[in-house]
Amino acid sequence: MIWSQRPARVRAPATSANLGPGFDALGLALALYDEVEARVTDGGLAIEVSGEGGATTADGEQHLVVMAMRAAFGAMGGQPPGIALRCVNAIPHGRGLGSSAAAICCGVLAARALAGAGEARLSDEAVFQLAAALEGHPDNVAACLSGGLTIAWTPRAGDDAPSAAAPAHPPTPAAPTPAAPADPLTSAAPISAVPGARRLKVPVPATLRAVACVPPAPLATEAARQALPPAVPHADAAANAARSALLIAALTGAPQLLFEATEDFLHQRYRAAIMPQTARLLGALRRAGAAAVVSGAGPAVLVLSFDGQGPSAAAVDSIARETGITWDVTPLRIDQQGAHLQQGGLGVHPPVSARRAPPQDQVPGPGAGRMGGFRRDRARLPRDTQTAVEGIPCALLVLS
Repeated sequence: MIWSQRPARVRAPATSANLGPGFDALGLALALYDEVEARVTDGGLAIEVSGEGGATTADGEQHLVVMAMRAAFGAMGGQPPGIALRCVNAIPHGRGLGSSAAAICCGVLAARALAGAGEARLSDEAVFQLAAALEGHPDNVAACLSGGLTIAWTPRAGDDAPSAAAPAHPPTPAAPTPAAPADPLTSAAPISAVPGARRLKVPVPATLRAVACVPPAPLATEAARQALPPAVPHADAAANAARSALLIAALTGAPQLLFEATEDFLHQRYRAAIMPQTARLLGALRRAGAAAVVSGAGPAVLVLSFDGQGPSAAAVDSIARETGITWDVTPLRIDQQGAHLQQGGLGVHPPVSARRAPPQDQVPGPGAGRMGGFRRDRARLPRDTQTAVEGIPCALLVLS
């Protein structure tokens, strides 16, 4: 394999999964970014990390970006003699804002850019399949790669096939002769029989915005998963299905329904005991009329709204202050481009611990179009693009 002599620079957005009722399906890309610069060297592994996750510098081959790069290199048929990696991170770790998805997408895209004819060896859809396998679920990586609002799902093989437990009935003499089996090389298989994750990008209005409320302490995703029950009441499942459908309508053209559409019945209430401050803030925000949800597995909270809707970012900050802990309250625009190669040097982002809730006089007024106000140093929103779809299988699974 011929390796690129130029460094690869990748930028990936934060993502918020679930958005309330869209459990393990919906994802939203946010204009808060991790950036990676990688190059092939003559040997060894060098890692530099600034911003969030600075302690991961010592992780070596266990660094998530490196693991993703190794997996991508392996899928393309070879490993470079050495890697030099620089990460500049703005996405908080362990808060439910997709830091692991961003790291994985950065690693896979950087590896593809460093490999000779990388895009021919690893298509855009192959990148998604590999990233979803590394992450263990597709909702965050779908939004991270595609940008905007995405729906992700995994077809269940055999759903349309007769059950193996069904009783066998012997044919009668008048029964027709069964048709010959279809040729597996020329016949189209039903979608439920095709392995691999799926994704769909759903256009949303440019007026959609978010406010992220990030607590000082992280929470492991696995701990949040373990708090969920093995089953939920059928009535709750039915109500959640209705809210999920309503949420798509609210986000794409019926903003007046956003508050009702973000009500969840599947996971947030069950996780309240392991993140009481999150539950407290979530309850206070919703009592104030905010379309607030737990971001991903938590403990961050995300407030969704459209321009002209309340409460304002300043009101969210005021409510957060009443919980007794320090929340980093940051208004964010929606990223529409997704993870991509970029030109020029990497940015510099302060860690979440260095950020403070903004003064009230820095909050943007109604209809403000910039990522200004609280976080004036945020990068501008990139242009919208679409992602191509093809596909390859992947057998490697690494959970972060």
